[in-house]
Amino acid sequence: MAESPITPRTQDFAAWYQDVVLQGDMAEPAEIVKGCMVIKANGYAVWELLQRELDERFKASGHQNVYFPLLIPQSFLQREAEHIEGFSPELAVVTIAGGKTLEEPYVIRPTSETIIGHFFAKWIHSYRDLPMLLNQWANIIRWELRTRMFLRTTEFLWQEGHTAHSHHEEAVEEVLRILDIYADVAENVMAMPVIKGMKTYSEKFAGAVRSYSIEAMMQNGIALQAGTSHDLGQNFGKAFDVQFQTSEGKLDYVWQTSWGVSTRLIGGLIMSHSDDKGLVLPPRLAPVKAVVVPIYRKDEEKSQVLEAANRIAKEIGAKGISVKVDLREGQSPGAKFFHWERRGVPVVLELGPRDLASGNLVMKRRDTGVKEIVAQSEIAAKLPVVLEQMQNDLYNSAKQRLKSNTVVANSIEEVESILAEVTAERGGGKFVMAHLKDDPVCDARLKEFKATVRNIPSVDEYDGAGKCIITGETVDRRVVIAKAY
Repeated sequence: MAESPITPRTQDFAAWYQDVVLQGDMAEPAEIVKGCMVIKANGYAVWELLQRELDERFKASGHQNVYFPLLIPQSFLQREAEHIEGFSPELAVVTIAGGKTLEEPYVIRPTSETIIGHFFAKWIHSYRDLPMLLNQWANIIRWELRTRMFLRTTEFLWQEGHTAHSHHEEAVEEVLRILDIYADVAENVMAMPVIKGMKTYSEKFAGAVRSYSIEAMMQNGIALQAGTSHDLGQNFGKAFDVQFQTSEGKLDYVWQTSWGVSTRLIGGLIMSHSDDKGLVLPPRLAPVKAVVVPIYRKDEEKSQVLEAANRIAKEIGAKGISVKVDLREGQSPGAKFFHWERRGVPVVLELGPRDLASGNLVMKRRDTGVKEIVAQSEIAAKLPVVLEQMQNDLYNSAKQRLKSNTVVANSIEEVESILAEVTAERGGGKFVMAHLKDDPVCDARLKEFKATVRNIPSVDEYDGAGKCIITGETVDRRVVIAKAY
């Protein structure tokens, strides 16, 4: 049975995205559970590779993995007023268990600052216990009204880092160190360029002093917040009485941070690189980097072709490259090419009787579709170079798209005219750089046409200080304004 076609991006970007997720065998809606998805093997394998890249960097910077309960006493969330106000609409609450009404309801984890604060108070007593650098790989429940697979679902997977420090300066260093790790993985592993910066006060995490983010641009010009890192100050330390004796013998509250990325990164990966033929995966996140498709018509050709295919795959595998020989029976070569194309495998190698006679094979890159004849004896050495080139090309293409779709505006009317008609379905999004004060009044004005300040860039690549386009007050740099997922 023929697979259903993929909606062209120019026709309906949102429908295209869903088609790519489904046809790429990444995930499907869990229709029996509202707002949730089933992450399929291809999608979960990508998540595992992302996990590995992040986890290695966390551990190299001194963090340890832990695990805390999924259920959090409801009273814990109420201890930090801003935190509970920010999360209350999204909470799922357990009130009955074991057939009995609970004395105190449990909230299913929307994030873990509160329960971790409780245990920090048990574990931290002296400056000698600090810094405490923890990370948790977990699932999260936030009751979403409008869901899109990977981008926004009721349940999702993530990591959440939680650290405690003796000085604010050290906590801020931690926040920015993690932001750098997120940007490194986004750009050098995902091939997805990002802008690092600080969120406005209105857009910060509920309960934080300051929040920082990396922001990426999808192919339709819509922004995706791809990771956040939060300076919690002493807010949670005071809410949970996490005090320690300083080196001077005084009592003080710890300075905390929290930070996280989730499976929405996979959504960002898909929307950054895929095309109207299906999924495109950058080589560093491709579970299978190359597939050999044997081509034969007669039984006498089959054994020779398969023998050569397995030999070539073994040589490629010896280079540390994950490779697969497509041995499926009852599938034409064309159907096999179609199958791997939709699943985003970076390179497909065609090998048939003519190739055996010539000592060559045909190599096709997924991103460009370009075919190249390569000597069988050279493919194992050539493939790492080709994969690295593809990784770089995907990044450079995304970087150029970001640059081409970033514009400067010097009035609020200009910003509105650029963004007012932009939707996730129609596309046409831009990153608009404008001078804007970090003031809730300014954020509210942008929300009138459903735009937000994505962040205040850490590095000013524009013209420095200028007058806010709403208040007229001087601000030190332009901010990123866009519509976002």
